[in-house]
Amino acid sequence: MLETCVAEDRFEQYFAEKLWEWVPYTYRLEDGEIGDRFSRERQFSNTGAVSTNSGVTELDDTGQDFFSGPADVSAMMLEVTFTDNSGATALAYSGARDLDGDGTRIELFRDARRQVAGVVPGGGFSSLNTPLLYIARPVKSGPLRQMVELVAQQAATLRRSHDRLWQDQVIEQADDWAVPYIADLVGTRLISALNKAGRRADVANTIYYRRRKGTLAVLEQLIADIARWDGKIVESFRRLGRSHHGLDPEPQPGRLSGTMTGGWADLRNPGAANLAHGPFDEFHHSPDLRQHRGQSGRYGIQRLAFHLYRLKSYPLRGVTPHLVNGTAGFTFDPSGRNVPLFSRGDRVADWDQWKTAEEWELPTPVSRRLLLHAEFIVTERAVRLLESDPGLSPVEAADLRSIRRVRFRSEERLLETVLALPSTAGPAAPHYFDRLLSLSITDDSAQANLLPADSTDAGNRSIVVAEDGTGIVPRHRVFAAHLTPWSATAPGKRIAVDPDRGRLLFLEPPSEPISVSYYHGLPGEVGAGGYERQECLVPVNRVHTEITGGGATLDSDAIHNNGVTQINDSATYEPVSDKLAVRNLTLQAANGHRPYLLPGVNWVLNAANFSDSTVTLDGLWIGGTGGEVILRAERHVEGELQYGSYERVTIRHCTLDPGGETADCSPIQPVPLLIDCRVEELVIQKSIMGPILTTDRGYVEKLSICDSIVQSLDPAVPAISPGQGELKLDRVTVFGDVQAHRLSASEALVEGKVNVTDVQSGCFRFSAASADSVLPHPYRSVELTGERHIFTSRRFGDPGYGQLSDSAPESLKRGAENTSEIGAFSSLINPIKLDGLTAKAREFMPFGLIPMMINET
Repeated sequence: MLETCVAEDRFEQYFAEKLWEWVPYTYRLEDGEIGDRFSRERQFSNTGAVSTNSGVTELDDTGQDFFSGPADVSAMMLEVTFTDNSGATALAYSGARDLDGDGTRIELFRDARRQVAGVVPGGGFSSLNTPLLYIARPVKSGPLRQMVELVAQQAATLRRSHDRLWQDQVIEQADDWAVPYIADLVGTRLISALNKAGRRADVANTIYYRRRKGTLAVLEQLIADIARWDGKIVESFRRLGRSHHGLDPEPQPGRLSGTMTGGWADLRNPGAANLAHGPFDEFHHSPDLRQHRGQSGRYGIQRLAFHLYRLKSYPLRGVTPHLVNGTAGFTFDPSGRNVPLFSRGDRVADWDQWKTAEEWELPTPVSRRLLLHAEFIVTERAVRLLESDPGLSPVEAADLRSIRRVRFRSEERLLETVLALPSTAGPAAPHYFDRLLSLSITDDSAQANLLPADSTDAGNRSIVVAEDGTGIVPRHRVFAAHLTPWSATAPGKRIAVDPDRGRLLFLEPPSEPISVSYYHGLPGEVGAGGYERQECLVPVNRVHTEITGGGATLDSDAIHNNGVTQINDSATYEPVSDKLAVRNLTLQAANGHRPYLLPGVNWVLNAANFSDSTVTLDGLWIGGTGGEVILRAERHVEGELQYGSYERVTIRHCTLDPGGETADCSPIQPVPLLIDCRVEELVIQKSIMGPILTTDRGYVEKLSICDSIVQSLDPAVPAISPGQGELKLDRVTVFGDVQAHRLSASEALVEGKVNVTDVQSGCFRFSAASADSVLPHPYRSVELTGERHIFTSRRFGDPGYGQLSDSAPESLKRGAENTSEIGAFSSLINPIKLDGLTAKAREFMPFGLIPMMINET
């Protein structure tokens, strides 16, 4: 290994001068304000011609110049001199910096200001001598360079292989090929190689699993390690109704229903009935000896239930709620839809500190019952803090101490008890009682984990409402209500929240502006959302303009025609102006944000008469106002209409609203993507789209859609119709018809008719479409015959939108080439994860038990 490294170093040193040439450039700076500022102009001059180099950024107000060279620049040498009024010369900078061709920033003139000020009192100077800048550029391609690149490539491969020899012995750092060899050392049975993360976790934790085999803790950890889901294990024999035995532990009542262990169900609490047959069921059942299928066969001595939560919850911060009812009724969703609010899912990362999950610790929709759940215990600390407030007498404090360490199951029970004390004037007063609620709520209450106590607690909670005038609404001012119709009353409360529908009602006129933060559920990272996508974004140092605030019109001047514009929040922007001279436009949302854009009518992206324009949209939700997103390329020049074209249009992690209805049943119009010009390549990745159509003069040479959902609500309008070009579908779910000239599809699920003109080209492999479709070379495809039970939901806004249901045909759930499901979520490999989890559960669960996999979401 050492000899190889030495050989590489000599090789690089020998050919360094032959592969690079030093090209002299003239770098001229014009003086601005004397001593303090340099001109913002930067120019490069070579052979007498003045040209602008995009690799040099302008000087900022502090006199710093950052050189981020072009991709082919390796190093630079620079000499700069200043001449003062008396003719004295000061050397400001002389030297060289290596850039390695990766755009590394270096500072040139920080020392220059200090040196000039030292030579010339007051910092003045009369002239700035033309500095000489040498740039190392690669020699043009030739036989020598080609030979060097071939040898260097093999040398680099050999070096990387040697460097990883030690890392391949550690499972956390080893390459994928080394994982089976490490697995042989610990004697584990490997799961599918397609589940790379689960396989690596299995090998890493095999010894850990064996030492804790048979415990609920290790079985729940298997859900997280193998499948990357959340879950809860329930021993079914504990849900069987039976007579109490003298050797049994003392029976305990259910926390919500009061039903005794193994006893008759107490049906007086409707909330407990809603939990029946779930992981938090407090009722007890008769034995069911049938094979497990749906609700059948769940309860028996040998059954072990794995309740799986496959949906993920993602945060959205600073969302502008949609006004629906008068001046006080809002929906959390900015489009006005009824969207259930999710819990953030807070399981402990340290499995050695494991405890069985509470309901609010799982990524599941928040119910009104859960949001109302609050229990209180008055502590000595709470009494002393209330005593420190003027007005609470020692007698009243002594009365509060009489109810210490008593658990109150609701806020109403605590208030009734406080009012029944001999002295009630102080503790029952609104100010003292609100503080008592905040100080005495228990940590295992759902409300304490879902709602914030104050502004310092808002970042860790699932549902946060903020007013401009008063700030965060604390949890003791929030109550859960059924907001159908929009009416609710509660003394001492500020807002009513309906988490099942994502509705919000202010009991008094709110202080504008209002913002909400909440969690939304998705099967996977498709469409605009609050998930991680940093790898896809343009780095911040290349962003020209950052936008925040929402509300006001998003003018065309705010979005660069030839640069990167980033929106840094999840607010609503209405309206959005057209772009009429697109050159190289990138409009992206900041990582973790989902801005909601509402164009006035149509949103036109016009490339004018440029022939190679590009557009990239990333992380945006474009709402429906009855218009379209139009790609156009035309301009009137001296009365003549000139046409341009797009070289590439990329839509990534975006949502073009497919349509629906608001909470007050008003229609939300779909947002079609209309191509009205020539587009060489249109790429749609991990997005949710309305119809994709072309006009008579629109033409797409190649339309590529992957990991996306496309929907048309109008049966007369096809979901995808790109014209005469080539259409490629990879892992796509389509609600509607597809019309194409040429089609190549893999793992595509089209719930409609596919009509292809050129059936001699392309292929329709491992995909599904209507039985009357015209397909090119179908291979291992599935014919749909009008089944309506395929999806959990077809309504955009539902957490299970586009997710295959449990009752979907097996040919769809395992019809992909890798035996995963067909459609937009094929890359999640959920069936493969389920197989691996089932195999590992049988390996590490108690002997003789039968696992039941139950999908809760």
